[in-house]
Amino acid sequence: MNRTVSLNIVDEVATVTLIHHGKFNAMSRVMWRQLRTAFERIQQHRDVRCVLMLGEGGHFSAGGDISEYADFRFEEARLREFHESYIWGGLKAMLDCDVPIVAQIEGNCMGAGVEMASCCDLRIAAATSRFGAPIAKLGFPMAPREAALVMCAVGELTAREMLLSAAVFDAAEMKQRGFLSQVVPASRVSAAALERVARIIELAPQAARMNKACFRALAHVLPTQQATDLIAAAYDYADSAEHREGIAAFMEKRTPEFSQAAAAQANF
Repeated sequence: MNRTVSLNIVDEVATVTLIHHGKFNAMSRVMWRQLRTAFERIQQHRDVRCVLMLGEGGHFSAGGDISEYADFRFEEARLREFHESYIWGGLKAMLDCDVPIVAQIEGNCMGAGVEMASCCDLRIAAATSRFGAPIAKLGFPMAPREAALVMCAVGELTAREMLLSAAVFDAAEMKQRGFLSQVVPASRVSAAALERVARIIELAPQAARMNKACFRALAHVLPTQQATDLIAAAYDYADSAEHREGIAAFMEKRTPEFSQAAAAQANF
């Protein structure tokens, strides 16, 4: 298929592969649903002791499939559903996974790619990988749950740089900042990831599951009331001129004019 999340379970290892030909495995709405289903299926296989997650064709994921955005992003209810049901449904299924997840990261790991990688326990990256979340160029923020997840994984400073200045980092920098477990030459990334998987499945599976449960219990993302209030108002920007301008500029392959969009919004 042209765009899908493939699940292959062989003995004790489940392999989840992101596939979107021609778009560096950008995540479509269908793929987010498939991601959730894949990890829910993994939970049902008690023999699985490790998950290997990767992207097809030399890239992890370039982010979201922006070509779909005009169909739903400018209506608040549909935008909320996209983030709180489609995206968070997939990410939460990953976070709820009881067995270790190893990410094999190559090429682009942007936006949604960083979010999915943040759900993995260990991240093995090719030296040529690139990381960021330059959605400020598209005129919208990262959703609250997603931002909290990324900030916890990459660190507050890195999250601020990614989201506020559209910074993009190479693998060496992300290793130094504590996001990556290992950086290897691109020709070695598959072997290095499989070596880590092999090491994990030799260890005690019950201990791994208990450790994962402990990590989940100790993860304080946002205070409950603060999170509730923030999420309640998180998608008010859906029909804003700035949001529309960012998406339109990307689709038209031009530089967005956010100052003009802001002025138009102010005069509305």
